[in-house]
Amino acid sequence: MTRTALEATSAFYQASPGIRLFRFALGTFQRVWPALGVRAAYRLFGTPLPPKWLNRRGPWDTHWRIESWPFEKASITLYSQPVAPHGPVVLLLHGWGGHARQMQPLADALAAQGLRPVIVEMPAHGRSAGAVSNLPQFARVIDYVVARLQQEGHSVGAVVAHSLAANAAAYAASRGTPMERLVLLAPPASPREYTRLFAQVFGLSERTRAAMQSRIEAREGILMPQFEPDAVGPRLRLPTLVVHDRGDSINRFADGQAYAHAVRGAQLVATEGLGHRRILKDANVIGRVAIFVRP
Repeated sequence: MTRTALEATSAFYQASPGIRLFRFALGTFQRVWPALGVRAAYRLFGTPLPPKWLNRRGPWDTHWRIESWPFEKASITLYSQPVAPHGPVVLLLHGWGGHARQMQPLADALAAQGLRPVIVEMPAHGRSAGAVSNLPQFARVIDYVVARLQQEGHSVGAVVAHSLAANAAAYAASRGTPMERLVLLAPPASPREYTRLFAQVFGLSERTRAAMQSRIEAREGILMPQFEPDAVGPRLRLPTLVVHDRGDSINRFADGQAYAHAVRGAQLVATEGLGHRRILKDANVIGRVAIFVRP
């Protein structure tokens, strides 16, 4: 039986004694010191888990170029190969709590057909500096990387993004970030649902959850509904491919359907038995994506 997102996330957090302690502390704070409870919840909500140091293990092959770019109060890490130096770039973006190596199978397939894959590791993930991040920052990273690559003389032929990065990529594209094609792998439809999921997992009251969401929106200068398919879809005017597994326990298959319905002309590929992350290394999915992004 497929677990729900709440069940899957709860199992992950409950497996850590430290997180269980933090859950107890949050519950205590919101009862005796509500303002501190909101600040603590905000901090934990923005902390990618598992910890980024777990995803730094293992060297990359020497044909990969790894470089760090300063970004805001953190950094981003780019992984690229010296193939098709003047060809269109395909940006590959991992999701929340993910890392660059998850996108490597797809990058290798794109390089084999003469494209120039560039994997971006987000702030507070993998080798990148920073302790916290969020969806609006993901979107700003995409905008910055595309602009800087263009400044260096590159064109961005496609952006391929997984999970939360797919949400950010759709938003960035809808705001005019230049790219020719867009691939959304297992996208979430509503970031507001993540705050509700987080509140359920950590036993937060609706008052604390709402205050945490307001704090995020005020600090980032954007409201969460602005990231949802109905808000971004009508503004997308580029070929879009959505790939989503029917049994995804993190982001529902209905989330992928929402994007496919909101973006005019979008293609929806439904998979079976791959879940949320195996979709990134499935040969059939990789093949479909490689064909779609090919100029």
